[in-house]
Amino acid sequence: MPEIKVTKENGGAMTHRPEVYFPTFPFGSLLGTRPFGLMKRFSDEMDRTFAGLAPATEYDLWAPLLEVKHYNGNFIVTAELPGIAKEDVKVEVLDESLVIEGEKKNVKEEKGEGFYRSERCYGKFYRSIPLPKGAKPELIKAEMTNGILKVTIPVPEVKPTLREVPITAVK
Repeated sequence: MPEIKVTKENGGAMTHRPEVYFPTFPFGSLLGTRPFGLMKRFSDEMDRTFAGLAPATEYDLWAPLLEVKHYNGNFIVTAELPGIAKEDVKVEVLDESLVIEGEKKNVKEEKGEGFYRSERCYGKFYRSIPLPKGAKPELIKAEMTNGILKVTIPVPEVKPTLREVPITAVK
């Protein structure tokens, strides 16, 4: 058990000496680690052990990044779709939500002296964004420039109702 020191320098508070509570035999410093540190180390070791068994690619769990905002009376959705052609993207309104779906197709070919290498990766994505009340789906505009899809939906300006609450003094 570590010693507890009480001194005037630390305001009379009890401080623990930083010691390992468990001996470091067979497992090195694992038993002296905090629980979360131990789990992180265990997870890192497992990742390192099984890293070569299943190659991970950028297409495993891909979904485009979105930015959603209200600006100048419009509901604006911006999606990053790098390397995807306009023809491979579909924008629809379905049950009061904006649906952006499509397919990413990537073909890489590499030729060299004495070899030919080809990689083909495909992946579908589907994103559904709820539309705010009063959105006008018949006036939606979508444009795509350099892999950035911007969808603009007109929304009437909603002014919140503000009511002042009187404050009473309590004795």
